Order: sequence, then structure tokens, then C-alpha cells
Amino acid sequence: MPIYTTFNSPVGPLLLAATHDGLSHLLFDRGTEPPIDWLPDNGTHGQASHWLTQAGHQLTEYFAGTRRDFDIPLAATGTPFQRSVWQSLRDIDYGTTISYGELARRIGNPRAVRAVGLANGRNPISIIVPCHRVIGANGSLTGYGGGLDRKHTLLALEGIG
Repeated sequence: MPIYTTFNSPVGPLLLAATHDGLSHLLFDRGTEPPIDWLPDNGTHGQASHWLTQAGHQLTEYFAGTRRDFDIPLAATGTPFQRSVWQSLRDIDYGTTISYGELARRIGNPRAVRAVGLANGRNPISIIVPCHRVIGANGSLTGYGGGLDRKHTLLALEGIG
């Protein structure tokens, strides 16, 4: 069962959740309650509390411009296809963007552009798994679960746009 905390960031409050295996969620907090089976972190949940603290430190560094790569263990659950897309997202370098078509090619399935887009949209660990770095084939900013304004802000932070 995940534990959670909130993190105040330049793109608004973030909801972070972790298990003993690593960070499981980084969601844009829209004022909704976390799932009922998540527990608030009170610092006594051992390794899970540690991962939340580490995620907060690494996000602080990222937003300050001093961190380009995250090295916290991740514990996202998804289908094997989703996990392959999410892993490939982590391989997109800071300060660069790629298209959905390129992402599909990188996972070895160039025809799966729509499926890649769906998996990208279901990414439970925004920012750290940088789905904001995926743009339309024509270079336009396309859908983003956190909203296009946040996507623009994150890309601008990384020197894009």
C-alpha cells in the first residue's frame, strides 16, 4: 500500500506516493483526495518514507536547475508495453524533445504511435518519467495530463521553447 505526501513546486502542488520498492506516483494535485488505500506519510514508514524524502530533494534540485537526471527507484505498475514506453521516456535527454513516432521507433514498434501516446498519457510518474518531452510530429505541444501550460513551463525550465 502506497504512502503519500504533497510537494509544492513551481508548476503547482504535486502528489507523491511510494512503496518500499520506490516512487510509485508523481501526480499533479488537482485538489482531489488520494485513493482511499493510500496512507499519509508521517515519516514512520521506513523505506517508503525515505523514497518520498529523496523524491522531494531531487525535485527541488530539478526545479532549481541543478539536476538533470533522477536516480530514485521507481515502482510504477502497468502493462509490459506501458513499462517499456515509460522506460524509453527516461532515456530522453534533459533539454530535448522527441515525437510520438520517434518514441514508437525507440521501443521497436514504429506502427504503435497511438498506443505509445496512450501509454504516455497513463504515465503515473510525471516529470521524473519525462512524458513532457514528447511533442507532436510537427513540433507542436500536444496533450499533457498536467495541462499544456505546465508542459510549456517544464520544457522552458529545461531550455526548450
